[in-house]
Amino acid sequence: MTDLSSDAASRLARTAYETLEPLHLVAYFNPYLRDEQRALGVRSSAMYVGARGGPLGECHESVVTATFFNFSAETVGPAWQAARERGLGAVMATREKTVARTLHEAISDDQAVQALVDALQPIAEAVPTAGRPLAAAWVAQPWPDDPHLRLWHATTLLRESRGDGHIAVLVESGLTPLEALVFHESAHPDPRARKSTLGRQMSQASRGWSDEQWDATVAQLRDRGLLTADGSTYSPDGVALYDRIEAATDVASAQVWREVPGAANLLASARPLVKQVIDAGIFPWSRKQS
Repeated sequence: MTDLSSDAASRLARTAYETLEPLHLVAYFNPYLRDEQRALGVRSSAMYVGARGGPLGECHESVVTATFFNFSAETVGPAWQAARERGLGAVMATREKTVARTLHEAISDDQAVQALVDALQPIAEAVPTAGRPLAAAWVAQPWPDDPHLRLWHATTLLRESRGDGHIAVLVESGLTPLEALVFHESAHPDPRARKSTLGRQMSQASRGWSDEQWDATVAQLRDRGLLTADGSTYSPDGVALYDRIEAATDVASAQVWREVPGAANLLASARPLVKQVIDAGIFPWSRKQS
């Protein structure tokens, strides 16, 4: 195996995140999710919280709130209770059904999917879980039989391991959950910055924060000198904090890729499949405008 330098492994971690993330996001943005969720008899919040947090098992809602970090307890609590009442297994199975159908329709090359799964599975199985509770719960889950769903499962393990590390960085930064969310959704002054956001409306609604809470947090971040006077864009100190958070998250994820032979080529081989998913118009930002 190739033992990469820390810097090289961190860059690979960033590349892996940017490359593979759309495959995981199919779980949240696919054309079948709403109908299947309604047929199951749960709200979208219960589908999200129950399906993503389901591997944690029958734990108290506070545990799920903690692992999700930037969701309000007022959103997670009722959603988790509803998912548990319907059955966490049923909720997770319903989402997997929609993911498998979507990926099968978007990616027709079964051989390419199997090859990518074969390469990613040992990497995903070896993700660090110490101090990463949600990743640990997902690693303990059985692998699906369907190759397309196995591909999604692999990206989920990688994503949740990185996400747990990201939360640790946010905690160290001193940002509260809502501050971290508002800060992330704020604009970067450099238009070349590759920054993925959902927008205030979707982020605020899905995570359950009120206008008053959001606006007060914008004011707090502005008063701390992290946002500009209008509260919309990072100040120079905000840019520095954003860069530090992202760099530290990459470092926390570097272990995954440090000893993967041919990692760059592996990620390059994934891009055509990811492009097929994006080109399928699954995501709101990739749909063709009429």
